[in-house]
Amino acid sequence: MKLEDLDLRELLSFDPEGGAINLLGERALLFNAFALGQLRKELIDTVGEFAARGILTRFGYANGWRTAMNIQQNMPETWRELKGFAGAKFHSLTGMNRVVHNVRRDGGGSEPLIESTWSDCYEAEQHLLHIGRAEGPVCWAEAAFASGYVSYVEGREVYFIEDACCGKGDAVCHVTARYREDWGAQIEPYLAYYRADSGPALLKELSDKLHRTETRLKKRQRQLAFLEADDEASRLVAARSETMRTTVEIARRAARVDSSVLVTGESGVGKECMARFIHDQSTRATRPFVAVNCGALTETLLESELFGHAKGSFTGADRDRAGLFEAAAGGTLFLDEIGEVSPAMQVKLLRALQEREVRRVGENKSRPVNVRIVAATNRNLAGEIAAGRFRQDLYYRLRVIELQVPPLRERHEDILPLARFFLNRHAHHAPRAITGFTPAAAGHLLRYGWPGNVRELQNAVEYAVAMCQESRIDAGDLPCELQVLSLKPVLDKECIRPLEEIERDYILGVLHVVGDNKAQAAAELNIGPATLYRKLKEYGIRDAADSPARLVRSAGSGT
Repeated sequence: MKLEDLDLRELLSFDPEGGAINLLGERALLFNAFALGQLRKELIDTVGEFAARGILTRFGYANGWRTAMNIQQNMPETWRELKGFAGAKFHSLTGMNRVVHNVRRDGGGSEPLIESTWSDCYEAEQHLLHIGRAEGPVCWAEAAFASGYVSYVEGREVYFIEDACCGKGDAVCHVTARYREDWGAQIEPYLAYYRADSGPALLKELSDKLHRTETRLKKRQRQLAFLEADDEASRLVAARSETMRTTVEIARRAARVDSSVLVTGESGVGKECMARFIHDQSTRATRPFVAVNCGALTETLLESELFGHAKGSFTGADRDRAGLFEAAAGGTLFLDEIGEVSPAMQVKLLRALQEREVRRVGENKSRPVNVRIVAATNRNLAGEIAAGRFRQDLYYRLRVIELQVPPLRERHEDILPLARFFLNRHAHHAPRAITGFTPAAAGHLLRYGWPGNVRELQNAVEYAVAMCQESRIDAGDLPCELQVLSLKPVLDKECIRPLEEIERDYILGVLHVVGDNKAQAAAELNIGPATLYRKLKEYGIRDAADSPARLVRSAGSGT
């Protein structure tokens, strides 16, 4: 029988009134492609793309393997003459795609075993419909079906890799098949999706990944989070300013590869948050994100923390312990304050990065590690190199991609969105029914210099939530340093401030300088105590409960 003579109507048997449908002697089911596309989306949303791809890959492989087995058992003639090509025909007959070009060779030399071009791939169609255009090929189950079928036919491992896909904007889908050993190292990243040989193993793997995802989401809520934006990256970092949008775009590009990233910026700008964002956007997102502050540990402790130690290697080492390199296996290791690492430790760290292996303290054997390194510092490492305090070779090893996070004073447009996010979070946890900021409070937030950057903003909002007694945070609820704003010259017509606002800031600034001694403040301002009391009342300073008469007595007594 020729391939073109295969007819789906002859392969199917069913009762027109309903009930079981059989394909090649085994029960088959008809599903709506849209429903399968929705299932695909639910899998990705629930367990992440890595786990979802693994499930669909193993499903497709099992389907292909079983299809080959059924053809061999139920169509022995076709199997003898056309087994190498029947899989592609069944692929088309069952509606998964249309094979428009299929070339099969002996797999010898540099040529692939099989090359196929597909159109009308249901996976690409449904991925575009439910999720949108992808950055890489998405016909996971279909490529795995072909892998399972041909592996059964050949009696050895054969894997198809999709290098063009309609799901990422290509005109057609194109796959290439080789024997596993002929792929070499290129096949290694794909084999992860074929793991889990049994149902219990699969369930355990999914359970572990769900747990890691849950942990990652909880940690993200505690980290520097951002909101109010137009796309996925911006929702994470609330970037309205052009400088931060540029930084986010660089981070998104960096996440696509496994290169080391050096995140630089002032203290408090959110370097760890950016490192976590890179991890969450990468293919390692379902694996651990492990962070360590290199400046908080001595050289000895840092070595043990990073590389682990053997039992008895030093006092207190009562058991073998894996280091953070091993704990972050398959994921990301974040080295914060990398500029604080000692020269001796820099040498050991460089070796671990170059050799991709670590040696526990007290052991003489090396262990391979697979981690992506993201480092961060608020130091000028180029200056540290010039001063002889930081190794140039380690610097270039870490700084394959450099990501400079701008300070908050250069991200003026981001201040209020960030403040509102922190307000919502802290008000929810308090819990307090606080809905926003008054114009006066917002003005203070915008004019302040934020030397502590985003971390200082977060703390300031938390303080204001605790102090606020109304439905909105007012200027008087903010920390003292925000209330005492310097009276800078007006340099921008958009920043012209009302005279009464400048007067308010000056009076509160004098109060701060004299330690909140209102009698002394009135004397320094050359106004009467009653005038100061009236103005403080106008400003809503609720702790100014002193009466004008008491202020007069205090001024007279010099207190």
